[in-house]
Amino acid sequence: MRPSKRDELVQKALDAFYRNGFHATGMDMLVAETGISKTSMYKHFRTKDDLILAVLRLRDERFRNWLYRRMEDLADTPKGQLIAMFDALGEWFEEQGFKGCMFIKASSEYQEPTNPIHMQSADHKRLLEQHFTALAADAGYKNAAALARQLLLLKEGAIVTAHLGHTDDAAKDGKEAAIALLAAHG
Repeated sequence: MRPSKRDELVQKALDAFYRNGFHATGMDMLVAETGISKTSMYKHFRTKDDLILAVLRLRDERFRNWLYRRMEDLADTPKGQLIAMFDALGEWFEEQGFKGCMFIKASSEYQEPTNPIHMQSADHKRLLEQHFTALAADAGYKNAAALARQLLLLKEGAIVTAHLGHTDDAAKDGKEAAIALLAAHG
């Protein structure tokens, strides 16, 4: 099925925002990069912020589906999947065009906690945390919620570190820390 004009716009805008940032990507740049006129953009989205929210919803859906599927492909057990998350992240970090986490960027550019863009970014992280909590509980960890929060911190730190180029293998470092953390939680 051919994507609608709206879906095509959201996908092309996702690519532009990911590459350039949200504030740096103005409507004129979106017109140039997407080939979609301002009139058509405003027909589908009243404001640039509305377009950004649609982009973040698409990125959330795609990223979580990809990450969960890769974790399941790489490991058969809930504990194994929590560790395999870092192998999946390592694959992402090696992709051409990797530029870090779109949600970290969005929340940095829209810092007010009540801003809908900031809230959408925080929701993405909450959904990841809920999934990790469920996996930790399924793996038999007593304090699954605390473990999930700690794993999320390792995941986010690995993403930022990989984006900054601070270490040679942020995913491997995160995986080793996750293994130690899981062992500490029993």
